Amino acid sequence: MITKRIIVFILMIFIQTQSFCAIHSEATYRHSWCKAHNGIEEFKNKDYTRVDCLTSTHPVEFYFAKKWAEGIGQALHYQEMSGKRGMVVLILENPKKEMIYFNRIKKLSVKYDFDVEYITPDDLVLINNKHP
Repeated sequence: MITKRIIVFILMIFIQTQSFCAIHSEATYRHSWCKAHNGIEEFKNKDYTRVDCLTSTHPVEFYFAKKWAEGIGQALHYQEMSGKRGMVVLILENPKKEMIYFNRIKKLSVKYDFDVEYITPDDLVLINNKHP
């Protein structure tokens, strides 16, 4: 017989897995953005680390908004490896709620000298319509 504890446990797991259901995968955003910017996806550096997208001007890392801080270290490392200005593209699937994360990373981008921009599901539609 299933006890109340088991039911509560199952419900908690269900709620946690449902709390972050991305509209699109990171790879979908990366692929569309990188293609639109004539970049190379998954570029391998000399130290075998991989840049999400290498353009003529930037090594670019993509992260969902709540993981904004993780992108900073990689952007700076890839900046050092490539000699190009590092960039983080933050994925904002709910821009009104998640703009706070963009504002945090934007402030640090000025202080630590890397670029940052964001992409939303609406941007993804526009990009894909321009670059099918």
